Amino acid sequence: MANEQIDFSKHEILLSSSEIKLRVEELGRQISADYRDRELHLVGVLNGAFIFLADLVRQIDIPCQICFLQASSYKDQKLSSGEVTLMHNLDLSGKEVLVVEDIFDTGLTLKYIFEDLQQQKPKSLEACALLSKQIPDKEAVEVKYIGFEIEDRFVVGYGLDFAEKYREIPHIACLD
Repeated sequence: MANEQIDFSKHEILLSSSEIKLRVEELGRQISADYRDRELHLVGVLNGAFIFLADLVRQIDIPCQICFLQASSYKDQKLSSGEVTLMHNLDLSGKEVLVVEDIFDTGLTLKYIFEDLQQQKPKSLEACALLSKQIPDKEAVEVKYIGFEIEDRFVVGYGLDFAEKYREIPHIACLD
């Protein structure tokens, strides 16, 4: 599947681009209100969250800074390998930090990110995920802002990929 092109007309569209746009606008308003009078440091989790973060930050009307870290646990598979690799050179000491993630599924990646970033002693550390999969036995990580709750499906588009492909699709489609 990784080397073939997928015909998305034959796959279920789980979330349309207009549904995503409206929800991102709502999240931007909520985050702006919650962090009013404070400077927010948005930490995008690459590669999947770059489109979501770009759209989200344009809906936030408070001062903010944007930085990134890279996290990987999937390689070219549909299931997490269980091993998370993090790469960054961030300095978030004393800062209001919001980690922006594409999808909260097992919670393993966010758990590793939170453990890593807590060592820098940020003033606050919260998470925002576009999608949260309804799966049992998630890691105990609190995600303050969630765009959409979805069933345990394999999804691509709007930044989410399969083997680094299909991130550019403007909606979210199911591959299973």
